[in-house]
Amino acid sequence: MHESRMGITVRQNGGYQAYVPKPLPPDPPVHFDDELHHLLSEADRALARLDGMTTILPNADLFVAMYVKKEALLSSQIEGTQASLQGVLEFEADMVPADDINEVKEVINYIRAMDEGIRRTSHELFSIAILQEIHRTLLEETRGGKKEPGKIRTVQNWIGPPGSGLHSATFVPPPPKKVPELLKDLESFIVTDDRIPPLIKIGLVHSQFETIHPFIYGNGRMGRLLITFYLCQKGILARPLLYLSIYLKQHREEYYNNLQKIRIEGDWESWLKFFLRGIIEVSKEALANAKEIIALKERLIDTLVKNTVGGLSAVRLLDLLFTKPVVTVADISSALGISHQPAYDLVDQFEKLEILREITGKKRYKKYLFTDYLRIIERGTGQ
Repeated sequence: MHESRMGITVRQNGGYQAYVPKPLPPDPPVHFDDELHHLLSEADRALARLDGMTTILPNADLFVAMYVKKEALLSSQIEGTQASLQGVLEFEADMVPADDINEVKEVINYIRAMDEGIRRTSHELFSIAILQEIHRTLLEETRGGKKEPGKIRTVQNWIGPPGSGLHSATFVPPPPKKVPELLKDLESFIVTDDRIPPLIKIGLVHSQFETIHPFIYGNGRMGRLLITFYLCQKGILARPLLYLSIYLKQHREEYYNNLQKIRIEGDWESWLKFFLRGIIEVSKEALANAKEIIALKERLIDTLVKNTVGGLSAVRLLDLLFTKPVVTVADISSALGISHQPAYDLVDQFEKLEILREITGKKRYKKYLFTDYLRIIERGTGQ
């Protein structure tokens, strides 16, 4: 136990205790034992391999867009959102998704927030003001839309199971009057050019942000977005390829327990080891998925050739599907520059080969899903 690293609990007028963390960096500093050194080195290598994979991918930018959708979905699911990747794709294809439209909008907003944050932090110095604007984007016209989007909280919040209150909460973040000062300290730590390794630094920042819990609603998603913004801003990732939320979702209890150990024991090392293991695991999985997608494309081209399907137009349709997994005959006709009937014939052949599946059940205005691609991308997103 590192008592000097631990924050303090402050009794409030209502009789409950609120926690106020120490500013970063930890004092005494993070202890780099052999295990932490090894994990940091392995995480750095895993991220470098992940970042380099876009050079071997077909349509890398649009592939990355699918990974962003996956991270958006997983991060939203951690907060209880009931949506699917297919539902998100259906919404983007101007369909009425089978999922609750309000749940899908939360995922769409996460995608917008990520795009905005990466764009802003690529050419602006990080600031809490930027985070507030991104928070507004995240909550706009969703169930959190009335919970002061973009505003630092002026009321006490708490974390706990359904039905809990301030006196029975698992964790009560700092009182509102302390939040501006704590955020100012956090902002200063983020922008200070120090010798702390970037992956260690963002691990510290994520935990501190979650402890401060500066908004009434949406703190978890904002804290996870912050990881991506930092990795991209520092050039560790050229594109937002790391869907770390799958690891946090699968190890949710361990995630929360490690954050709590920082607060009650001053144990930053256990949290950082957990965090780095997640980066390693997800980087390897994302790289394996990329290789699987390349193999899928090669296999499907072989299938088209063996079945003498469509010639060059069929290969071009396959390229289209890797960028737009939900399509209509009109989409295909427009993208390939062919008339309606040849486009319809291609779809018919792709259906027979089980490359495409019709998903509306309608006789008109049909839409088709690239099933094998979705199967790879959506892995781990089941509720």
